[in-house]
Amino acid sequence: MAGNGLVIVALSGGVDSAVTALLLRDAGYDVQCLHMTNWEDDGYCEAARDFQDAQMFARQFDLPLHRVNFADEYREQVFAHFLAEYQAGRTPNPDVLCNRQIKFGEMRRYAHRLGADALATGHYAQLLRVDGRVHLLKGRDSSKDQSYFLHAVKETDFANVLFPLGEMTKLAVRDRARQAGLAVADKKDSTGICFIGERPFAEFLGQYLPTNPGQIKEPGGEVLGEHQGLAYYTLGQRHGLNIGGLAAYGPEPWYVADKDFEHNDLVVVQGTDHPLLYQNWLTAGAAHWINDAPPGWSAGATLRCRAKTRYRQPDQACTVTYRNDDELEVWFERPQRAVTPGQYVVLYQGERCLGGATIQAAGMQAAPLEVAV
Repeated sequence: MAGNGLVIVALSGGVDSAVTALLLRDAGYDVQCLHMTNWEDDGYCEAARDFQDAQMFARQFDLPLHRVNFADEYREQVFAHFLAEYQAGRTPNPDVLCNRQIKFGEMRRYAHRLGADALATGHYAQLLRVDGRVHLLKGRDSSKDQSYFLHAVKETDFANVLFPLGEMTKLAVRDRARQAGLAVADKKDSTGICFIGERPFAEFLGQYLPTNPGQIKEPGGEVLGEHQGLAYYTLGQRHGLNIGGLAAYGPEPWYVADKDFEHNDLVVVQGTDHPLLYQNWLTAGAAHWINDAPPGWSAGATLRCRAKTRYRQPDQACTVTYRNDDELEVWFERPQRAVTPGQYVVLYQGERCLGGATIQAAGMQAAPLEVAV
């Protein structure tokens, strides 16, 4: 990583982006920083503190700091979709859309308007450039790898992007921050909804979506309680059901297994390994290939690869079948727990991320294809 030109570093106020800026400065780049505000602080979001931390770092190392507000773009391009998906009973992942539309869309274009030759972020992922093409690879630290959240970004939007942390572990990043005397060296990682932060989720969602109470039932149809609206629950969810202490059922915890939209029922089961929590196939739409679709990708074509249906899940052996231009059918070698419509199935071959698609439906039945390990 040798210095060459002006790099704008997306400086969030956290340790990852701060170390990103330090590494590039030390490598000889002309570094400037850019702090985004994408949600107005309302008491739960720590945007004000994050900006203060970004300012402190920029002053400490005498780096120019720009600030931009993309709150309107975020609401229009990310949050509106987020609400629409929840209203339809699906469970979206706004981090994926935020990366595609905001970080590597609006922010990347803004950085180039500032004269940047490249944009750098603190993502734990790697970019491999070969023969004029850019390939997305997993980060070295498997526990922090963020390629899952980057799978929907276009190859062309990676062209002038740097991921200096891709070859580092989180432990090494924090050690580098301590060596440099950074105040954010031990700052906890951000959690919660992308740019909105950690907060009581049902209360937050209730500000935007109406409640629609219905019955909570076990698979046999017995009523166990009442839910506030199917939009407020996700498959595999344990907490917030408020149906504990049912003497006839024993002490095992309850989990959401299904949403019956026709009758507005939430179906729950007992035990983390209940069979109704597992699926071995899914269909997915809006498929995106980071580079190109597999050779010969046409009706009936198949691809043996591995996949994740949620972040930090180990890769799972699967067979992907072409359904039409942007729809996939995925069969897993082993059943997967709580495959959730609205989330993403992300495809891999070795360390390379191929792309992914939005999960539409999932189920359990005999697979029509033999799946390679």
